[in-house]
Amino acid sequence: MQKLGLSQSLQQKLSPQQIQFIKLLQVPTAELETRIEEELEINPALEEGEGGEAEDQEKVDEEFEQQQQQEEEYQDASSGSESDVDIKDYLRDDDYSGYKMQGDGDDEEERDMPLPMSTSLHEQLMDQLEFLGFDEKQYTIGKQLVGSIEGDGYIRRDLDAIVNDLAFSQGIEATVEEVEAVLKKIQTFDPPGIAARNLQECLLLQLERMDNGHDIDVAVAKKIITDCYDEFTKKHYQKIQKKLETEDEEFIRDAVDLIVKLNPKPGGSSAPSMVKNQYIIPDFILTNNNGKLELALNSRNAPELRISRSYTEMFKAYDKSDKKDKKLKEAVSFVKQKLDAAKWFIDAIKQRQQTLLRTMKAIIDFQYDFFLEGDETKLKPMILKDIAGMINMDISTVSRVASSKAVQTDFGIYPLKYFFSEGISTDSGEEVSSREVKQIIKDIIESEDKNKPYSDDKLEKILNDKGYNIARRTVAKYREQLNIPVARLRKEL
Repeated sequence: MQKLGLSQSLQQKLSPQQIQFIKLLQVPTAELETRIEEELEINPALEEGEGGEAEDQEKVDEEFEQQQQQEEEYQDASSGSESDVDIKDYLRDDDYSGYKMQGDGDDEEERDMPLPMSTSLHEQLMDQLEFLGFDEKQYTIGKQLVGSIEGDGYIRRDLDAIVNDLAFSQGIEATVEEVEAVLKKIQTFDPPGIAARNLQECLLLQLERMDNGHDIDVAVAKKIITDCYDEFTKKHYQKIQKKLETEDEEFIRDAVDLIVKLNPKPGGSSAPSMVKNQYIIPDFILTNNNGKLELALNSRNAPELRISRSYTEMFKAYDKSDKKDKKLKEAVSFVKQKLDAAKWFIDAIKQRQQTLLRTMKAIIDFQYDFFLEGDETKLKPMILKDIAGMINMDISTVSRVASSKAVQTDFGIYPLKYFFSEGISTDSGEEVSSREVKQIIKDIIESEDKNKPYSDDKLEKILNDKGYNIARRTVAKYREQLNIPVARLRKEL
């Protein structure tokens, strides 16, 4: 049974101008130039302008606004006509493509970028396979094994699964013993440790390659990996000494030092790097001029843009012409679309500059002591809400500014996210930044006795003695954020 009813809902939609500003705001300086070049290419009404042409630009803006007003008055007077110019006609969804940022769609330059010529790990191994003199069956097994080697140099598929692959895909009946025999040959290839099935086997393969029968350290290292691997991974050196029936720590230390120098990912050194070099381009430049902090935007954030005069002059011709000409109306709707887009883009760039400066000035005011000296212990607890309240903006706006921006100071380049941290209370009732606590934890661990490293409980007690009210689980969380292992794994002989 169908029913007819009324419902009321409240919806909020962003205008194209707001969408454009939001996307431009979160674009870092390094990508802003590319974004501006894209807009210049798709919008002929937008031009790069030189400084000192402000008066001319104001005249162009005034003329454009006057012509637009006249056009709107004409449309109001002749509303209902099929040939009227409607904003919906030239603000369709497909016209928003010019506001997209890098990564929103296909990137032609990225697709056509030439790559450096280099030999892959798979090609190197296949070249070495050719020299083994295998028969056809062994060579096919070898190809299957080489194809199963992952980027870090390991074979993680069970040999039983590889036997099944050979039967179903190659039509070759082989036993696990035959496959393992070929695998042992491949494990003699370069780089050392290649085609291992686990880390233990990888380390042993490298030690076997180093063993000349006379080096005691290599022999002891092989014994440790073979018989004491679990104890080695947990750094239980006393248990290793007991198993090897020795009390000489130097004897164990030299072998352990040799093991830790081995390559745990033999495939990584041969695989060509496809990672692009990334350079941090600061969005802000902060200088300390005799105790006075001076903030400036990176010049790349302030491009000189203007609206094309030739496009505004088209409105003059339209105003003097027969406005009933349908083709002329279609042309002027296109011109209006591009002029509107150009004005929106210029306004969005200016608004972006103002928002960036307001946000960064608020951060500097909040963390003034840090920016004077660069001392991490001077950082105050600060969250997005603190800055949003100072500049009377939404938290999401501050988040977009902080997410991908950086500031250059006299003591290094810092991402804006670095200055946001939670607070920890002290015995005196003050709130200190978690960054300060992390730095103290790092200093304590760096100065500890490596034979008896501090546990998280001990770190908690030391911090509490210093006046920081912090729980053990919080100490563990901060230690993990600093990429510092637990006490057992920090122990050294």
